[in-house]
Amino acid sequence: MIPRGRVVVALVALTVVVLGVDVSRPAVTAPLREAAATVVGPVQRALSADPAPEVTRLTQERDALRRELQETRAQVHDGRGLTDLLRSPPARGRSLVPARVVASSAVGTPERMRRVTIDVGSRDGVTTDLTVICVDGLVGRVVSVAPWTSDVLVLGGRDVTVGVRVGKHRTLGWVSSHPVPGLPPRGPRDLTLTLVQPGSTRVGDRVTTLGSVGGRPFVAGVPVGTVTSVDPAHGQLGQTAVVRPAVDPSTLDVVGVVVSSPRETPRPAVTGAAS
Repeated sequence: MIPRGRVVVALVALTVVVLGVDVSRPAVTAPLREAAATVVGPVQRALSADPAPEVTRLTQERDALRRELQETRAQVHDGRGLTDLLRSPPARGRSLVPARVVASSAVGTPERMRRVTIDVGSRDGVTTDLTVICVDGLVGRVVSVAPWTSDVLVLGGRDVTVGVRVGKHRTLGWVSSHPVPGLPPRGPRDLTLTLVQPGSTRVGDRVTTLGSVGGRPFVAGVPVGTVTSVDPAHGQLGQTAVVRPAVDPSTLDVVGVVVSSPRETPRPAVTGAAS
């Protein structure tokens, strides 16, 4: 076995000889240098290359994929929302312009003044005084229209009074957010129901829209809310009660604007028959 010391001395001596030959006769060691450069050069370039452009490219690709994923998720969400809306009782048999809520009144705005903005407008066939619904029932009515957006005054707004039918007997009445003198105070979202024909209501009665002439501003049969308490009689012209709206404006997403067509065919006359 060759001693380690001799090996080291031999390697040092060989290195000195190679360096001496390289200095005195570079042509002799040129092939060796070229071979080393061929092997080591690519590694050196890879190690010394600036990584910034590659990192930037990969970052841009990652961000683009993230945006595509978010858009796909939004489309899936909107598709599910629209499917649920079209299958809901409020939408049954109605022609709708689907829309998304894209803005709402600022935080702190009184419930009685709340509006939402939807992403459809005059270019989509929307006009003022059309009914807006969602899966749960009545949202409100369109009050202003731009080419691509519309503002909706939600149920409970100070200018929204809705004719309704109440309970299984379909008693006529109306609901409004206006306070009635002498009645107990209402909650922030609660409405006051006033019956306008003889009859009574009870807790749990379902309240639906009566409907307007030509379906503007409200079509008939849309859920408005549920009676949660009945006021004691204090000489009112009609019984009053508290109604909790079916729709919470703070949770609105996908909605539908009901497109009403005026009746063009005359209603035929009928003849009664004595029993």
